[in-house]
Amino acid sequence: MNAPARLAHAGFPVRLIGACIDLCQRIPHSLIAVLGRFAIAAVFWKSGQTKIEGLAIDLVSGTFELGVPRLADSTIPLFASEYQVPLLSPELAAHLAAFSEHFFPVLILFGLATRFSALALLGMTLTIQLFVYPDAYPTHGTWAAVLLYLVARGPGVMSIDQLIARHYR
Repeated sequence: MNAPARLAHAGFPVRLIGACIDLCQRIPHSLIAVLGRFAIAAVFWKSGQTKIEGLAIDLVSGTFELGVPRLADSTIPLFASEYQVPLLSPELAAHLAAFSEHFFPVLILFGLATRFSALALLGMTLTIQLFVYPDAYPTHGTWAAVLLYLVARGPGVMSIDQLIARHYR
């Protein structure tokens, strides 16, 4: 007896579970991707905002401060004491982190160079996990899962990457 025939003879609980699984499998990749893109971009953007002054954009509260961004006074000392990364000076690490936490989330949010940007943030996540906060693996694992999903499956149809791909097909 094949699988559909077995399912037809199965009891109500088995059919209900099968129907629920079928319903879950219909969740579109693009919906998952856009939610993942927004969520992971927000995580890194908010972290980047703690490192700079002069550029503040918070869409939820409607706060906008568009000046010339510069590192906050506390950022380099934080990289010298708590965020120590091997092979990089605290000054360079602070500037790279502040830039990366603003640049790549914007690209991911708009779905432009999504796979590349997700790889960049995945590298940053691994660096943070290995050298800065090794006990934060539940949080970093969640970030890594979202970023790996975007690397593997792409940004979905609601993205600039998709518009570019359609143009060149």
